[in-house]
Amino acid sequence: MSPPKDLIRLQHMLDYSREALELIQKKSRKDLDSDRVLGLALVRLLEMIGEAANRVSPEYQSTYMSIPWTQIIGLRNRLIHGYDAVDMDILWEILSQDLPVLVAELESIVLRTSDT
Repeated sequence: MSPPKDLIRLQHMLDYSREALELIQKKSRKDLDSDRVLGLALVRLLEMIGEAANRVSPEYQSTYMSIPWTQIIGLRNRLIHGYDAVDMDILWEILSQDLPVLVAELESIVLRTSDT
């Protein structure tokens, strides 16, 4: 059984991921250039996903190797420390291609672990 804090952090990751996907519904890559508030919100949500991932215990991370922990945490660090050089093309690719996969995986894990 996983520690409750790990489950809470996974739920945070899931919630923030879903929120980001909601924000990009019916949006295009060009919207990131024309809507500064949208871009800032999405960057912040990805930072929070990465921070929550960073707070998941190493033991729990090793239990769920299907989650790209290192990449998620690395993205958070890149966004925080490289705030002045965020590549919006890469950001859009992460949001539109990687995030839906992460949401599906997190949903599966949260469902399995909350049933036990």
